[in-house]
Amino acid sequence: MAQLLELTLNGRPRVDAVPDNMLLLDYLRESVGLTGTKTGCDGGECGACTVLIDDVPLLSCLTLAASVNGRRVDTVESLGENGELSAVQRGFHEKLGSQCGYCTPGFIMASVGLLRRNPAPSDDEIQEALGSNICRCTGYVKIIEAVKFAAQLNAEGTAP
Repeated sequence: MAQLLELTLNGRPRVDAVPDNMLLLDYLRESVGLTGTKTGCDGGECGACTVLIDDVPLLSCLTLAASVNGRRVDTVESLGENGELSAVQRGFHEKLGSQCGYCTPGFIMASVGLLRRNPAPSDDEIQEALGSNICRCTGYVKIIEAVKFAAQLNAEGTAP
């Protein structure tokens, strides 16, 4: 069966019919064409598919699309404005927070969620917030530096 899904996706209202068993990850990538959200482990263990649902980082590979009815969903495509990088995107770019880049959208969205809740996180708070995201290429030091830099930019007025 299918359901009518009404949501705000990246700041814009959207209505689609979705099968009851469609995952949010598949809806975003296949139905909407937003491929920034990555398919990683398909089991909720890597964080590559992290999106924000009402500002809370959640794994789209474990979330049914129909369950976000009436909610706000933000993907990595929602960040930045007028061709300018968001604070977190800029942090990952300038502080070399990504290697191959596959996990980066998930890390970025988890970081944005953190900075929206806590604009001045400690190293421990950053580590905890990113604890469900896995990077196979780096040692996480640059990722933490990127989030700290983004927090500084955010304090100066750049949106996370």
